[in-house]
Amino acid sequence: MKDVLRIAIVDPSDSTREPLRNLLLGVESVWLEAECSRYEFFIDVARQSSPDLVVVSLDADHAKDLQLIQQLTAEFPNIPVLGVSARGDGQSILQALRAGAKEFLTAPVVLEELLLALNRLRQTRTTVAADGTLSVNGAPKVDTLSVCVVGSRGGVGCTSLAVNLGCNLAQDTRLNVALVDLDLALGDADVALDLIPDYTLADVAMNIDRLDMTFLRRSLCKHASGLSLLPHPVQMEDISLIHEDHLGRVIGLLKASYSHLIFDLSKRFTPTDLTAMRMSDVILLVAQLELTSLRNIVRLLHTLGNEDGMADKLKVVVNRVGADEGDITLRKAEETIGRPIFWQVPNDFKAMIGARNAGVPLLTHAPKSKTQVSIAALAQALSGRGPQEPAKKERRGFFSFK
Repeated sequence: MKDVLRIAIVDPSDSTREPLRNLLLGVESVWLEAECSRYEFFIDVARQSSPDLVVVSLDADHAKDLQLIQQLTAEFPNIPVLGVSARGDGQSILQALRAGAKEFLTAPVVLEELLLALNRLRQTRTTVAADGTLSVNGAPKVDTLSVCVVGSRGGVGCTSLAVNLGCNLAQDTRLNVALVDLDLALGDADVALDLIPDYTLADVAMNIDRLDMTFLRRSLCKHASGLSLLPHPVQMEDISLIHEDHLGRVIGLLKASYSHLIFDLSKRFTPTDLTAMRMSDVILLVAQLELTSLRNIVRLLHTLGNEDGMADKLKVVVNRVGADEGDITLRKAEETIGRPIFWQVPNDFKAMIGARNAGVPLLTHAPKSKTQVSIAALAQALSGRGPQEPAKKERRGFFSFK
């Protein structure tokens, strides 16, 4: 789970302090350590509570609040100060920054802007340990990751890969993992996990204007593996409720609350699919060793690779390797697509179909199956906690393409 920021706030005005407090309470990665209504008492509050971050309202008494910021930065140079004011003019911002504030937000504070500011301020707490690893206030730092799973055609196993990848990532207790089913018409991630959701992405879209962290987290259902799921709409007619700007906001909030996100996309490359790909860190293009699938991979690499910032995200995964003794080998596939294959997932039809029919992940149904072992290693490789899969030697068949 992502590290928690312990925050203390000071604001003499109840009318502005309460909305800010409620906003902070809705962010899971925040712990409201203390709040104060008097500038002159806040130094003692900070001494006693030792917060990671202080938030100072700048509207009640401008001279006193600037003096307080100066005192805080002098006595607690390692505690960043976030200034909040309804005056968003350049002069007010400059005065706050000169006094020692690290960030400035205009009131009323918008959740997305608050999350961005908190993420920037969190970086000031990151240090390098003696062994060279990053830590945050002494705890190991966990990098965030967003992964899109995209199929080269229907039936190549995208949902199974996304579900099992998410469940394997969730086994690390340091991680907080969510799967978003963006196959809005025919998605079945909920079936694969045997979950009956109370809310779906359509409910989130219908409440987008009052969306906050608390409502969003309540909309996800939790699987026994630790994976959280935001499922596709139940009713087909609700698909039209979900727009790319809605999804962009949802993803932004999810990134602030979850360390790892998996997106199971549709095969139609809708605006919502493209939004998820643009906001992701890695795009797994899933193929099989057959002509149609590989041809589509070439098309996807060409189309997506032409979009700014997307080419480096693309990684080809070949699923169900060994399912048959076809004429297309891994070497021929790499020649066809013009790049190395990032990962190979071996075929284990019996284990996979058994897990799907039982509505459980492979790590529960067949933990020692070769498919599960490969997906677990893929999860480690993507999160930077394991080696890249070594290249495998291929048998040279008489009829193989070389």
